[in-house]
Amino acid sequence: MPPRKTFADGRNLREHLIATAAALIAEQGTAGLTVRAIAKQAGVADGLLYNHFADKEELLAEALRAHVRTVESGLGPLPEPGTGTIEHNLAAQLTYGLALHKAILPAFAGLIGQPAVVERLSRTEDDSWRDRLTRYLDAERDRGRLRPDADTDAATALIVGICHETVLSSLLPYTPTTLPPSVDAIVATVLSGIA
Repeated sequence: MPPRKTFADGRNLREHLIATAAALIAEQGTAGLTVRAIAKQAGVADGLLYNHFADKEELLAEALRAHVRTVESGLGPLPEPGTGTIEHNLAAQLTYGLALHKAILPAFAGLIGQPAVVERLSRTEDDSWRDRLTRYLDAERDRGRLRPDADTDAATALIVGICHETVLSSLLPYTPTTLPPSVDAIVATVLSGIA
């Protein structure tokens, strides 16, 4: 077996292909992204991709995960449970979520006609912002900073739903564009139900 090629940054070919596809997704989204375009940008032959991935869907799913991680790394840390005020922390969580969704949902919108990629994404366990938000709310409830019976899953769904609706309405044709939400008003509304 020939030695695996590595690149100057230490990545192997599989990692290079994922990073290349993730960069293309960040630039142009997923709609119309082809194996040929990824291979050309990566500087390899088209068929070489299939030595490292079962199919295009696997490569796209891995590249989307990498794209999300890259976006998240640029958004900074989220507040820790027990620090600051709940209002400030939820505002930071919502602001983070809005920025995250604005950066990643356009790429996911291009997958509407590619359910196999979405299915591949759903197969893997990923520590999503939604999961971290629920854990944050659970920890605040456990510390007594929220009501003991606070429905943190419902609160998470409301906050994540605001992010989806705000961004998706701007991406989908023939829907009224939603104005950016008032973070403070949303936080106050959520807290009136769980504080």
